[in-house]
Amino acid sequence: MAWFKKERKTRPAPRQRREIPPDAWEKCDDCGHLDLRANFQKALNVCPECGRHRRFSAEEYIELLTDGDGWTELFDTLRSVDSLAFEGYRGRLDASVKKTGQLDAIFTGAARLEGIPYHLGVMNFAFMGGSMGSVVGEKIARLARRSFDKRFPLVLVCTSGGARMQEGVISLMQLAKTSAAIAPLKREGIPFLTILTDPTTGGVSASFAMQGDVILAEPGAVIGFAGPRVIKQTIGQDLPEGFQTAEFLLEKGQVDAVVPRASLRDTTARLLRHMRGKRSKARPAAEAATVDG
Repeated sequence: MAWFKKERKTRPAPRQRREIPPDAWEKCDDCGHLDLRANFQKALNVCPECGRHRRFSAEEYIELLTDGDGWTELFDTLRSVDSLAFEGYRGRLDASVKKTGQLDAIFTGAARLEGIPYHLGVMNFAFMGGSMGSVVGEKIARLARRSFDKRFPLVLVCTSGGARMQEGVISLMQLAKTSAAIAPLKREGIPFLTILTDPTTGGVSASFAMQGDVILAEPGAVIGFAGPRVIKQTIGQDLPEGFQTAEFLLEKGQVDAVVPRASLRDTTARLLRHMRGKRSKARPAAEAATVDG
């Protein structure tokens, strides 16, 4: 009888289970969103769930703010020395050089963004927390003088824990040195922009970081001089919610705009064109007719 016969069905081949290595995943520190590292990288290291801006490397900022072949590094042979014989400083310098492949905490160079020539400095937090010592100050001063000579705009991407304590008063002198080098740009109307990222604190925030003709900041960036605990102990008062964040400083008028990383390239290019008296990119005819009436 037919119902006593068992029909043999072809079974599909078993699907191979693909193993994803554990280090392929990243987790947002704010909202706990778990995603592939590639997805975070595609979003410029911004959490796709809550929008938290995670740390971005100096090399990535250079890539973001320059055209494909629009970067030539300058002053890359300058290297800090242990002039005060500070205990352990030479070892920390050597370790940072080995870790980052760079000689100090800032990249400086001649750049091009959407065809606009300018000078770009990007601080490197991976090198001793982006601390400002004699080399950082010297490279910024040289870049500012070069901007003055060539009449090129200057853009500095800032991130730092402050002045480098291992260089003592020499590091503190860089506040005045960089400020003096930037002053002629302002007198001559040569554009100077600063972009404040997380964190921008200490002597950097007390000098060139806050001297831009336009000061941009990334969302959620911590910006200030002393830490909240020190300030609270000094004034003896509780601090407001969100104190020392980019959004708080925007509300108080200390920064000009909080710009998401995805818009940073376009915003910087638009400001450079505007400040150099250049027209923006041509708008479609229909749009121009509508806007201009």
